[in-house]
Amino acid sequence: MFVNAAVTATGQREFRDDADAQRLSVGFLHEYIAGNYRELYAATLALDINDFNAALIVRNLLESSRDLAPEVRRREGELIARRLELMAPQRVWKLFRELARRGVNNRRTRAIMREWTAGRRDPVFDAVKYRTGVKATLRHAHLRTPAETGTFLFTAPRKVAAFETPLFETWRQAHYAQSALYELPYTVAEGLASKHRIKRATFLERIAPQLTRLERLRLQGAGERAEVGAVRADLSRMPLTRLASYVLSLPRADRTARYDELRHALTESARRAAGDAAGTWGRVVAVLDDSFSSFGSTAKRQRPLAVALACRFLLKALAREFTGLWTSGLHDPLLVRPSGPTPLGERLIDALELAPDRLVVVSDGWDNSPPGLAAEVLRVWRERLDPDGATTVVHLNPVYDADGFDVKRLSASVPTVGVRDAEDVPALVELARFAEGRAGFEELRHYLADRQDRFRARKAAV
Repeated sequence: MFVNAAVTATGQREFRDDADAQRLSVGFLHEYIAGNYRELYAATLALDINDFNAALIVRNLLESSRDLAPEVRRREGELIARRLELMAPQRVWKLFRELARRGVNNRRTRAIMREWTAGRRDPVFDAVKYRTGVKATLRHAHLRTPAETGTFLFTAPRKVAAFETPLFETWRQAHYAQSALYELPYTVAEGLASKHRIKRATFLERIAPQLTRLERLRLQGAGERAEVGAVRADLSRMPLTRLASYVLSLPRADRTARYDELRHALTESARRAAGDAAGTWGRVVAVLDDSFSSFGSTAKRQRPLAVALACRFLLKALAREFTGLWTSGLHDPLLVRPSGPTPLGERLIDALELAPDRLVVVSDGWDNSPPGLAAEVLRVWRERLDPDGATTVVHLNPVYDADGFDVKRLSASVPTVGVRDAEDVPALVELARFAEGRAGFEELRHYLADRQDRFRARKAAV
């Protein structure tokens, strides 16, 4: 249950829950698991959880570390250090700011801040791009900084006559000269462009060389509207779920016009995500939810549908033979949109008639057309028609249910696991046996111990 929450919950509004309900629910669950199963709580850092929950786990572990045995402290420290390496830097700086705000200033916390900060490849770049977080961290942990970095962060840098550090000097000049801001990171330059009243098309054209891969994807639509070709991203190299979100953000007319390009990009990204497992899953049938609730919310627009679309292409790459069934009955995955009820029961009957080796359901679990049919179909299938489990059934749910402290389940007879990104599906299917109850608590401990060992070993190899 906790892993499902740590994979799916983001503290943001969902289709049926507001942000406050999410945060209250997730916060309680974290406190309960941390207080009663600290070893397993820390071990969750080695799993494919999202950054929001990883930051909560790190914060809770650091807040309550006074009476730990040295071996436990060392193991937790290694897990925290490795997880921070994998998190987006802005998330880490935000976490450090929160620790400072909450007055968490024990020796272990300061050491972790010092080691992570010392490991940053370009501290000058961080000082410019993440200035508020860097300031809070350096002040809280009492970290030493080069003289100019201290001047830039803690005094009035615009009053300095000139910096010797090139990026600091560029930042200073960009407040007065438009040409200098195009050498800054995009997120810093954008605010200065507004100050200088630079036209959007001109700004995008000249800042394009500074854009990261994901910034290009996010700005591609704006670039197309401004007729700026320099912003175009190489779609086939994009992460699968982010690419699916981009495809769904396009009007259906644009998807049709760029059909071959988008389908090729999704297929290539899925093959890359499948890796060596491509073609090894036998006959796979997927039931994919494109009902109205797959819209998600204004905070996570079409996120559940994007996960379903990405899973469709990944499962096709993993399968030797694949069939995808959308709840709407639509046959073309590139034209899906959130609409209508959720007739999961009917689609499950269609899927099971094909007698696949694996049946994967990607849905928020709100079966409502008619209510409860999906659970009954799965019960009869498992108890009467396939008691030996010739067909493996897994339900992947991308939406956290705040009231249930978990993702909503279709049936007690099949495992349900939370999914955040389609790229995590192979590992989540492995976890499904614990959700189904086919593996005991001790086996879960051994599984997590193995994941921790591999997780920490990757850190040593970096």
